[in-house]
Amino acid sequence: MFTNPLRTRRARLFAGAAAVLAALGLLSWWLLPLGEPEPRDSVTFSTGVHNGVYQRYGALLKDALAEDLPEVDITLLTSEGSRQNLARVASGEADFTIATADAVAQYQREGRPGADRLRGCARLYDDYVQLVVPADSRVREVADLRGLKVGVGQPGSGVRLIADRLLAASGLDPVKDVTGVPNGIDTVPELLENGTIQAFFWSGGLPTKSVQSLSERFRIRLVPLERGLIEKVHRAGDPTGSYRFAVMPPDLYPRAQSSVPVNSMAVANLLVTTDRTDSALVEGFTRTVIRSRDGIGRTVHPAQLVDLRTAIYTEPLPLHEGAGRYYRSVKP
Repeated sequence: MFTNPLRTRRARLFAGAAAVLAALGLLSWWLLPLGEPEPRDSVTFSTGVHNGVYQRYGALLKDALAEDLPEVDITLLTSEGSRQNLARVASGEADFTIATADAVAQYQREGRPGADRLRGCARLYDDYVQLVVPADSRVREVADLRGLKVGVGQPGSGVRLIADRLLAASGLDPVKDVTGVPNGIDTVPELLENGTIQAFFWSGGLPTKSVQSLSERFRIRLVPLERGLIEKVHRAGDPTGSYRFAVMPPDLYPRAQSSVPVNSMAVANLLVTTDRTDSALVEGFTRTVIRSRDGIGRTVHPAQLVDLRTAIYTEPLPLHEGAGRYYRSVKP
């Protein structure tokens, strides 16, 4: 049987070319990422007051995001706290933020602009309310603040929201019965130390570095918030279901507590965005929050409490689609 040598050579060439293309395809399968491309964007993250937990956490999370999402450029904005953070995200001034669950509930209840567009990415860690006074203060409960100058937090902060509610539940008018000083954790320790104020409220993760530093140079005491007071807050009619009774451990601020636990009130912090934010970007953000827990937690201790098992519970906010996709991907 006659075999055409030209046809044979062509067949061999075609076979060789097919083999090369198959090899290149296999190589690209190994080298190129599968699925959606990594997000590329410029986003703004609204944090908190200078030296507060939100601000320190945000700075470290930015570093972690730079490794996980190298094509995303992150800009950090300091803020007065939760309420200003929510307004920024809802208006589009910021893309991500941290806010307490009670501030979110209040924002929704008031029907503030963009409230229906807010979405949760993760439940982070709990804030604990801390009422700090000089060690020799006569203040033993919130009601004893009558007539005193008290640091109540900045107007746009979750601290102000909590301080007003605790004062009201204690029978005090936040405007008439105390002289409220609208400063945050970046300045109130020094104001207490120099006698400008006689007490201050703070709500933050444990331990709060600024409170810890103050306790090491100035004798302070933490005023307990008893269960009965928190029950009165719950009965006030505001959206206060986010609060729970909690106990601060006895070794939290050793020089301020004398090895005694302190009763307090806790509220969850949420990572917040809106339904406008790209799902792939939210998925990447959420993934980094969970993965960076231990690294960030070595510096910002509250971050150690970020837990994959509870992060999905972002009430009162619905979970963002991108965050839900991440949690489904790691579900056992």
